[in-house]
Amino acid sequence: MTREYLKKAEKTAMTDAGDVRETVQGILNDIESGGDAAALKYAQKFDNYQGSVILGEEEIAAASVLVSQKLKDDIAFAHDNVRRFAEVQKSTMSEVELEVVPGLIAGQKAIPCRAAGCYVPGGRYSHIASAIMTVTTAKVAGCRHIVACSPPRAGEGIAPAIIYAADLCGADKILSMGGVQGVAAMTFGLFGLPKADILVGPGNQFVAEAKRILFGRVGIDMIAGPTDSLILADKGADPFIVATDLVGQAEHGYNSPVWLVTDDRPLAEKVMEIVPKLIADLPELNRANAEAAWRDYAEVILCPNREEMAACSDDYAPEHLTVQADDLEWWLERLQCYGSLFLGEETTVAFGDKASGTNHVLPTSQSAKYTGGLSVHKYMKIVTWQRATREGSRPVAEATARISRLEGMEGHARSADARLHKYFPEENFDLSAMD
Repeated sequence: MTREYLKKAEKTAMTDAGDVRETVQGILNDIESGGDAAALKYAQKFDNYQGSVILGEEEIAAASVLVSQKLKDDIAFAHDNVRRFAEVQKSTMSEVELEVVPGLIAGQKAIPCRAAGCYVPGGRYSHIASAIMTVTTAKVAGCRHIVACSPPRAGEGIAPAIIYAADLCGADKILSMGGVQGVAAMTFGLFGLPKADILVGPGNQFVAEAKRILFGRVGIDMIAGPTDSLILADKGADPFIVATDLVGQAEHGYNSPVWLVTDDRPLAEKVMEIVPKLIADLPELNRANAEAAWRDYAEVILCPNREEMAACSDDYAPEHLTVQADDLEWWLERLQCYGSLFLGEETTVAFGDKASGTNHVLPTSQSAKYTGGLSVHKYMKIVTWQRATREGSRPVAEATARISRLEGMEGHARSADARLHKYFPEENFDLSAMD
C-alpha cells in the first residue's frame, strides 16, 4: 500500500477558476487610456462608492476613533511581531565584495523597491492582518513610498480597522478602491500616486489575474490561487484539534482545499466524523464556505509510514503545512515544499495568518515547489557592481575577447580589445577565437 484516499476531492482549486482574463484585460486597457476618470467609473460600478479616493489625515483620524482600544492593542501586538521578524530577515541580507582576481573587485548591494502597492482584501471579511503583513514588511525593507489599497464598502468606505492598521504600519497613502481598478491605479500611478515598482497582497481571482497580466511591467509577490492547507498527523494527534484546524482553513472560501495526511486509520475516521459537526456550528457565511470546501475539495489520505506522508506532502506543496506528529525535528529536516510550516499542536495556521510574526502572504496551487512567501526580500533587489585597476582588467579582457569571438560577438570582443590596446600599448595579445 502507498496512499489510500479515504476522501477524494471531486474538484481542484482551479476547477471553477473561470476565464476572467478577457474581462480583466479590458478593464486594465480602459483605465490605462482613461486615467483617473476611468478608474473612478469602475469604482462606482463595482464598489458603489463615491467618497474620497485618497484618504486624508482627518479621515484616517476619524476611522481610528472607531477602533476599540483592545483591537488597537491587538493590532499593535501583531505589527510588532511582524516588524521584528522582518527586521531579522533583512539582517540576513548583506552587502559583500570580493577581489575576484588581483585588481578586479565585484560586489553585491541590496536596494529596496522605491514604491510598493499593497492590496488589502476587504469584501466579505476585513483583512486587517493583510494590511499588517504587507505594509509592515515593505516599511522594514525601506521602500520610499507605500500605498495601501483596499475596497470600500458601499456607503461606508474602507473598514476603520484596516485604515488604522495600514496607517500604524507605515502606509504613506491609503487608496479607497478595490479590485482591478485599485491594482491599476497603483500600477499606472493614478490620483497623484507614484507608479508602483511592486504589487503585493492577496485578492480575488480578478485581482490575481490583473497582477498576472501586469507582471513584467511591475513586480508582483506571486500569482495566487485559492488558499490551501495540509495537516500531517499521526496516531498521537488530537482528532478534535486536527478537525478544528481543517475547518478553520476551509472557511476561507468555497474552493479552498484542505487535506489530512496520516498513517493512522482510526484518527482519519474520527476527524472525518467531527468535521461536519464543527462546520454546522459556524456562522452562516463561514458555514457555507466550509461546507463547499470540505465537500468538493477536501481530501483525507492514508499512508503506510511517515516517509510516505512527507513525500505526499511535498507532492501537494501546500501553502500552509501543519505537523501534529512525534519527532518534530525529523519533520523540520525532511519536509521541503511548503509556504509556511507549523510544528506541533501548540501552534496553528491561524497564528501565522494573524499575529505570530511570519508572513501570511504565501504560495498557493503548488507554487511552494519553487518559491517562498512574502518577506522583506521580495521588496528588495540584489544588484551587483564591479570596478578594476588597469592591471586587474587585463586577464578578464583577454578572456572576454576570446570567448566573445568564439561566440561570434565581435562587438563584445572589441570592447575588451580597446582597453587592452589603450592600457598596454607596447604589448601584443593573442585575442583570436580559440576552438
